[in-house]
Amino acid sequence: MKVTLGEIATLINGDRGKNYPSQEDISSSGEVPFVNAGHLNGREIEFSDMNYISLEKYNSLNSGKFTTGDILYCLRGSLGKKAIVGDEVKGAIASSLVIIRPNPTFIKSEYLMLALDSSDIHEQLAMANNGSSQPNLSAASIRNFSIDLPDLTEQTEITQILQKVRSTIDAYTQQLLALDTLIKARFIEMFGGGKYRTVKAAEVCDFITKGTTPPTDEIVFEYETGLIPFLKVYNLSFTGELLFDAEPQYIPATIHNGKLARSKVYPNDVLMNIVGPPLGKFSLVTNEFAEWNINQAIAIFRSQNDVLPRYLLAALMQPKVLGPFVEQAVGIRQLNLSLEQCRNLEFPLPPIAEQVRFVEFSAQVDKSKVVVQKALDEAQLLFDSLMQKYFG
Repeated sequence: MKVTLGEIATLINGDRGKNYPSQEDISSSGEVPFVNAGHLNGREIEFSDMNYISLEKYNSLNSGKFTTGDILYCLRGSLGKKAIVGDEVKGAIASSLVIIRPNPTFIKSEYLMLALDSSDIHEQLAMANNGSSQPNLSAASIRNFSIDLPDLTEQTEITQILQKVRSTIDAYTQQLLALDTLIKARFIEMFGGGKYRTVKAAEVCDFITKGTTPPTDEIVFEYETGLIPFLKVYNLSFTGELLFDAEPQYIPATIHNGKLARSKVYPNDVLMNIVGPPLGKFSLVTNEFAEWNINQAIAIFRSQNDVLPRYLLAALMQPKVLGPFVEQAVGIRQLNLSLEQCRNLEFPLPPIAEQVRFVEFSAQVDKSKVVVQKALDEAQLLFDSLMQKYFG
């Protein structure tokens, strides 16, 4: 049975009257959480950087108060971002959010959270968006969202099945993070503590430059023989993995060998984004293609004989190396790092034999990551198919 959101839940806007908290009312410590879109983290409220208001200000609000089981839903900017309120939590919302309070007679909060994640809802959300430069919804528009409504027993069964698969996905994700942490810890164990002399990137790389962006009409989205893969920042990652399957793009060989010749990239080059936020994304170029190219937001580090590419990648990604570098970024809305800053990055340079030991260790960990990633992909595929089955 199809029902509208307004039929099975109450939608509550934030208090937009004279009692709405001013900047002076909001602080980093206090009695009652004051939640905005930035605090909606996945399916939960993120409290690590929470804003607070006093209990007196909270009690003065005429609307926008949430409690356990409510769903907080974003109406502006990151449309559809949401979180479910946990046990024994109360607070108030900023005007960019709306509270969706499920009627327990008809629907369970956990089931509604899953329904709001469905492709059907995403399509309705896109149609309801009335923003131009900034995506925008109204509580009235989402009140008309339609969802499938089985009985409460079936809702519980569906929720338990999907939550079990999602728990598996979360577990595999944590395993991947642990494996990445293991490599970083091994690096510190082998090369930390000032055991080896420090060098600048320019001393061990014979080529440090950035890319160039061609006109939009010279970028191709479907591969044909002779095209050259063109990398953007979203193809880089915080783990060093190259994510080329994410929206691959290509350029003609004539452009690659012509006006973009200086930004040619080869297997084993190390790439880092120099425009953000966020900064600190890297990749080690694979041998899937003999040559690649990059846009102007990415810098190339091409190692010489005394530094191995896999070691160089790990060295540049170390927090002690990267942290001070990122702090030098300039800009307000967009952060930028210069090639001169790239060339001055400093890190320890151990003998090749020690680098080989580290690279061999990393290769073994990478094999484990491949196995875990495959299991994660399969679990995600199962979750997506079940979502399609239950919610269309």
